[in-house]
Amino acid sequence: MNKPRLGHINFLNVLPLTYSLLHCGFDEGIDIKKGVPSVMNNDLINNRLDASEISSIVYAKNSDNLLILPDMCVRADGPVRSIILVSRKPIYEINEDKIILTAQSATSHTFARIILHKAYDANPKYYTRHICPENPVPEDATAALFIGDDALNLYYHQDKEKFYYYDMGMEWKKLTGRCMVYAVWAVHKDFATNYPDQLQLLYERLYKGLRHGYARKQEAINSILDTKPFTYSQLSEYLEVIKWNLTEEYLDNLMVFYKYAYEMKLIPRIPKLKLAQIKI
Repeated sequence: MNKPRLGHINFLNVLPLTYSLLHCGFDEGIDIKKGVPSVMNNDLINNRLDASEISSIVYAKNSDNLLILPDMCVRADGPVRSIILVSRKPIYEINEDKIILTAQSATSHTFARIILHKAYDANPKYYTRHICPENPVPEDATAALFIGDDALNLYYHQDKEKFYYYDMGMEWKKLTGRCMVYAVWAVHKDFATNYPDQLQLLYERLYKGLRHGYARKQEAINSILDTKPFTYSQLSEYLEVIKWNLTEEYLDNLMVFYKYAYEMKLIPRIPKLKLAQIKI
């Protein structure tokens, strides 16, 4: 076959991998497409990619056709800094208000619905559309949910005279006492069956690339510092908040998320977690 097609979400939460892919030769022999989570999710589901980092809720909805790559994810235990609800009122006062959800995401939509319903007994009206940090809460809404670099920007540049800011990772920890797995790397079952050598290549580049880039955290941060609205210390701190290993404990935490999503009828069933067979 041609080069394996890999989707890459070019957010700061995977900066170590981005650095390895772009600057250290880990992209050799791979056809890489970059984009936001919603685009990578859609491209993997529709067979425009062979493997990709995807929102964890997308695996739940498509588990019949996908396998999870072992020991790789994007997770945080408590505050995550890059999933932020910005609100005109305290979160405990939200009820049937209008909330705008970023069009970039999938897991965070489900995540927010669970937290607001189970923790605050709220039943907002949700709408998905483009939003930006410069005008975080549109005039016709009470709150807006941001993810990724936009959320991180808001976390570090809060206007507390106008808005309330809620780190949804911390809200999840308060609700469940659990770590949250926000994204996994997944591969099509057919690709894994038919092209095991290509699968092994992808896995080794991803797994080793994350660790290679993290070991060179200073160089990775400096490579993008001039293009982002953050200081070196802010990005260095952020890369200690995000973790990338996926153990049995964190797979169990992921199942808690799926259980809540199923109870609220946000997914059709609780999926079985099936991992790709990789030589580690």
